[in-house]
Amino acid sequence: MNGFEFIETTLTGNTAVIELNRPRQLNSLNRKMVSEIITAMEKFDREEDIRAIVLTGRGRSFSAGADIDEMMGDDPISLELLNQFADWDRFSLIKKPIIGAVKGFVLGGGFELALCCDILIAASGTEFSFPEAGLGVMPGAGGTQRLTKLVGRTKALEWLWTGERISAETALKHGVINKIVAPELLMEETMKFANRLATQPPLSLRLIKDSVNKAVDYPLYEGMQYERKNFYLLFASQDQKEGMKAFVEKRKPDYTGK
Repeated sequence: MNGFEFIETTLTGNTAVIELNRPRQLNSLNRKMVSEIITAMEKFDREEDIRAIVLTGRGRSFSAGADIDEMMGDDPISLELLNQFADWDRFSLIKKPIIGAVKGFVLGGGFELALCCDILIAASGTEFSFPEAGLGVMPGAGGTQRLTKLVGRTKALEWLWTGERISAETALKHGVINKIVAPELLMEETMKFANRLATQPPLSLRLIKDSVNKAVDYPLYEGMQYERKNFYLLFASQDQKEGMKAFVEKRKPDYTGK
């Protein structure tokens, strides 16, 4: 199990796959599982040969949410001492593309985990939801923030207040996911997309992700200035020289990530 208890990791070419592995619990997220996921991501983020990371779940569902049995006895002091969301904050620091392949239930903390991905591909029949209000709580790992930035204030409030199930089609309409595929094609289509990214220059992907993430929070002018610095920076890379030379010579470029 690659040294992990609740996840499985595999390598396919230049793509790393992280698979949630609590299928009997519908991949409900306990604290150790979250720690294992981000630890694996950080490891792959440091490895030069890895160009993309795929996150998926074993069994019928991506994740049905947080492990309620683990949380129900918590109080504010215990949560503060645990620093409950410190591991979640680390997801925002991953530089490489993260592609989520989701199916079945994507609920609560599982939905928050999916929203940490840069690209989401969903199997038809997938259902998304934030049911926390019905349990007397609310999302705490970024759900209210990431969802609002994607779908806007009023739609986010509707979904968060009511906990209604959101179909893959509705999620696609509102920009939560990128694509819907047949369940039997989910991993094939996800790996095809990841492998396509793996052929791109890594530094370009890294700085594009950095700039797009800043665009979410920065005013337009400040965002454009940030973009411009990253644009200039890429002209110091070997990949920029190789890419433009290959274009002129009408051949396939050989990117090294340097």
